Amino acid sequence: MVLFLAACGGGVSDKKAKLEQLRKEHDKIAEEIRKLELELKPNDSVAATKVTVAPLTRQPFEHYIEVQGRIDGNENIAVNPRNQGGMVTSILVHEGQAVTRGQVLAELDAEVLKQQLTDLRNKLGFVTDLYNRQKMLWDQKIGSEIQYLKAKNDMETVQNGIATLEEQIKMSVIISPINGTVEDIPIKVGQLASPASTIPAFRIVNFSRAKVLADVGEAYSARVQTGDPVKVLLPDLGQELVRKVTFVSKYINPTNRTFLVEAEVTPSDIVFRANMIAVVRIKDYTNPAAISVPQNFIQTSRDEGQFIFIAADENGRKIARKRIVTTGMTYNGLTEILNGLNEGDRIITAGYKDLYNGQLIDF
Repeated sequence: MVLFLAACGGGVSDKKAKLEQLRKEHDKIAEEIRKLELELKPNDSVAATKVTVAPLTRQPFEHYIEVQGRIDGNENIAVNPRNQGGMVTSILVHEGQAVTRGQVLAELDAEVLKQQLTDLRNKLGFVTDLYNRQKMLWDQKIGSEIQYLKAKNDMETVQNGIATLEEQIKMSVIISPINGTVEDIPIKVGQLASPASTIPAFRIVNFSRAKVLADVGEAYSARVQTGDPVKVLLPDLGQELVRKVTFVSKYINPTNRTFLVEAEVTPSDIVFRANMIAVVRIKDYTNPAAISVPQNFIQTSRDEGQFIFIAADENGRKIARKRIVTTGMTYNGLTEILNGLNEGDRIITAGYKDLYNGQLIDF
């Protein structure tokens, strides 16, 4: 079986090699036929192949890196309780509501803390009275200094305890850290809210300033810089914005081998939404006076490489000539030609597939 498969594989390879050899011989024979026809019938018209041509002109060529991105607000905050959690007793805002920095969004159960605060405040009156009495005696040189200092320490301890409980009670509410809009409220009354929860209690977004985020492949890390022009297409809105890259991360994500690129897109009459899809096109190359041709006009030969047929005038006849070309970048169906063509050359744009070098053409 192994020998049979090897024989089959060799047969296919031989056929491919033979086909390539026949193609070379075909071009050579066609060229010889053309020369003989011209020698035998110099004054007669040889049948010409109809083609279409177009003159080459220099024009700007731009290359863009195209990736899918997303819209986000400059401030998109997940909000949780600050230093302690608790059961949610009330939610004071609703989705879509505008809120201000410091506004209370929800209240947590703090009854135990409030009871402790009441007890300490009652105790404060007692220890303060003892302190005042002991101070009065100490001012009259009656009693010991230890008794005076102990009464003072007891009063200050209760005062500090009251201050601590008041701060803890203040933190038994969830507040908004920014001005913005309530976009999501995953938490419900009766649930436990925790500072360490992976699911936020609230999400607040401020779209007074927005940005587009895109993950760009590591291969382009040397070609994307801050300040590069970028086109942001919003397919859902049917609009395109022209901006500049405002941030290029120096960190490569080891999971997908990409780095983050940002561009600010300040809202005007466009209503942005968090995580809206955006097609991001970053300009990484430009040639202000390039010769470029549609990519499908370029043909490839195994021996000669890439080539294009042009129309040449020779001895009063229109002849197809093969030009070996060196190509640069390709974008949006156009390929930059670095060498092999000149401005003013007439490239053959239709009928070029079956041509051979030196073939008589008409257009």
